[in-house]
Amino acid sequence: MRIDALGLSDLVQLSASAGRASAFLAHTDAATWVRIASTAREERGRLISLWGAEAAAGTFVVSAAYAMQDGLLWVRLPVAMGKEGVASYPDLSNIFPCASRMQRAVYDLLGLHATGAADTRPWLNHGNWPFDYFPLQSLSSGNERFESQEADYPFIQVAGDGVHEIAVGPIHAGIIEPGHFRFSVVGEKVLRLEERLGYTHRGIERLFGQTPVVLGHRLAGRIAGDTTVAFSWAYCMAVERALNVFVPPRAQWLRALLLERERIANHLGDLGALGNDAGFAYGLAQFSRLKEDWLRLNDRVFGHRYLMDQIVPGGVARDMAAEFIEIVADQCERTEDAVCVMQRIYEEQSGLQDRFAGAGKLSANVATHFSVCGLAARASGLGIDVRVDHPYAPYHEVQPQMACDNRGDVAARVAVRFNEVYESLRLIGAFLDGLPDGGVVAPVETGQSPSCGVGWVEGWRGDVFVAIETGENGTISRCHCHDPSWQNWPALEHAIIGNIVPDFPLINKSFNLNYAGHDL
Repeated sequence: MRIDALGLSDLVQLSASAGRASAFLAHTDAATWVRIASTAREERGRLISLWGAEAAAGTFVVSAAYAMQDGLLWVRLPVAMGKEGVASYPDLSNIFPCASRMQRAVYDLLGLHATGAADTRPWLNHGNWPFDYFPLQSLSSGNERFESQEADYPFIQVAGDGVHEIAVGPIHAGIIEPGHFRFSVVGEKVLRLEERLGYTHRGIERLFGQTPVVLGHRLAGRIAGDTTVAFSWAYCMAVERALNVFVPPRAQWLRALLLERERIANHLGDLGALGNDAGFAYGLAQFSRLKEDWLRLNDRVFGHRYLMDQIVPGGVARDMAAEFIEIVADQCERTEDAVCVMQRIYEEQSGLQDRFAGAGKLSANVATHFSVCGLAARASGLGIDVRVDHPYAPYHEVQPQMACDNRGDVAARVAVRFNEVYESLRLIGAFLDGLPDGGVVAPVETGQSPSCGVGWVEGWRGDVFVAIETGENGTISRCHCHDPSWQNWPALEHAIIGNIVPDFPLINKSFNLNYAGHDL
């Protein structure tokens, strides 16, 4: 469905430009809030994010962002204070199940209650602050210190003969971030998995309020180190929309080149790790070598292995010197050849295929139910990619192709990674061949009236979203960042059902979701 067909009376377009996907803002009442969600669901729209904000002392707004046929719709609902002094808004988790954890986070941070929600357990607050303290309210300074009073979390239990629980985490044997996984099993077969995350909450949304708008890209780029390009680009896109900044074409093309290099680096690392988790150490060694070469050239050309702080409001921090164009193109050619060799080895290695095929299967229907996005969705046959569905400069000029697979298992997610590497290498070649002349950064005038903007970028895990509200004199009133792992973590719980416990590390790695990046 098109946004203009929703019949919204106060629909406002946010800074239209050929370099950005169309985005609209609407202020609604409670009935319209629910109607928009229901209509979006019926018409195969997607809920991208849900968050809250304090509009003024004691008054609140809850927001939702939807991917619609003709662009992105940001819906804002004033939250009414009830008779008992509780601010509440209508629950959306019965329409979009992925909203449940987002709504729980909204309550933990702001005290806004989703009326009718089935699950109201704390999500971010593990007892490290009082349950009547809400860190994003203006009554809170954000600097309070509390003694931890962590209580037992009410995991959902499975009863029956021979059923027992296995608790894994939150501290793990490796160096991964903390997360708790509670398995209900019979023998080694998993009947249910429930996750508990939120251990790495860092108060980033509060920090944005203390950061000048022209420096917020540095904070956004540190939300997730493996997604620094996507988050910083989405942040800068939101700022540029809010402040009506025209980004030079050369900068747009360089941004896309950086994003595809980030995508390839992560896929190379994951392909090696997936081989290792299936007992094929040779794959880890070869892909680690390829990734290391890739990161070293990042550092040589752009000054940082992971491309941090390269995307800035108005453009990019540095130009790409002419002598590096041939060097980067040559590395792409050599990498493609090496990845082709490794793909043949993976496909011919029977031990790998035995572990990959059929493991962690996620059907298209289940993926749709949970609003799964990114490569996990494409590996379940869902054609979802912001670069294709809602192209932003320069993707509308190079026509990226989606890599999809309808098997929905680990093998499919491996195949999608291989094919996305090839497509990203092709795109980098197109960016190098068509790189426009001109400057790489435009001035950003911050002395404007308060405004709002959104950024929406297809990161390597899926769509990364940022919504910003600017204040006076270059300040940030509110900045909300959203990682696609919010949608994909619940789907992982379903994908493990019926598999054996030892296959969980492999299935988990095939999704490779974000911990801290979606806890903020």
